[in-house]
Amino acid sequence: MSNSIVEVNDVSMMFRLYRENVDSLKEFLIKKLKGQISYDEFWALKNISFQVGKGEAVGLVGKNGSGKSTLLKTIAGVLKPTKGSVTVRGTVAPMIELGAGFDMDLTAKENVFLNGALLGYPKEMLEENMERIIDFSELKMFMDVPIKNFSSGMIARLGFAVATIYTPDILIVDEILSVGDWQFQAKCHHRIQEMLEQGTTLLFVSHSMDQVKEVCSRAILLSHGEMLMDDAVERVCERYGEAE
Repeated sequence: MSNSIVEVNDVSMMFRLYRENVDSLKEFLIKKLKGQISYDEFWALKNISFQVGKGEAVGLVGKNGSGKSTLLKTIAGVLKPTKGSVTVRGTVAPMIELGAGFDMDLTAKENVFLNGALLGYPKEMLEENMERIIDFSELKMFMDVPIKNFSSGMIARLGFAVATIYTPDILIVDEILSVGDWQFQAKCHHRIQEMLEQGTTLLFVSHSMDQVKEVCSRAILLSHGEMLMDDAVERVCERYGEAE
């Protein structure tokens, strides 16, 4: 067995960009059966291959539209690659989109159980750790408030607190640390460092090269769905900066 905890093998991802404006599923199916639906192929990822060892902290960098978030979603199992394969060995705590897995009409406390269930956490474990989640998120006064009234920073706090209540094998973080005040960002960084010390593998996306350098030892540079570089974080960040 490979020593890698994540293996991405020749992964490509294609999305269909439909040219017609269709107002309903029924209309779409009728037009499709009549051969009246046309689309363009958009390859968000093109033949991506790399491996990540247990305990590594790897940054994924690139401009908007480079394929970073799509790649994270294939690793998290949210998307199935059009071509190639992804192998993940261990538990995954994905923090890919703010509010993903939350119901905006439910309270913060109710969403702890909902989001925790989606992450595979037993209800008993969430109940036992509720105070820790509340303390970390700093939302004690708002736990009975529907999160549709929350700011994006408050939602980020709650999501991070739930996802990191225990130490997963793999933590996937996509721009989550760019939200909220600097004090909470520092708290999140400290929590990530604790998890890395306990052997967690980190896949980290950020447009802040300072954050990537602070957290990661290695980085992968993407551009228009292609992998341009996989090297030490300083060298990758330097090339990214030159390309801007």
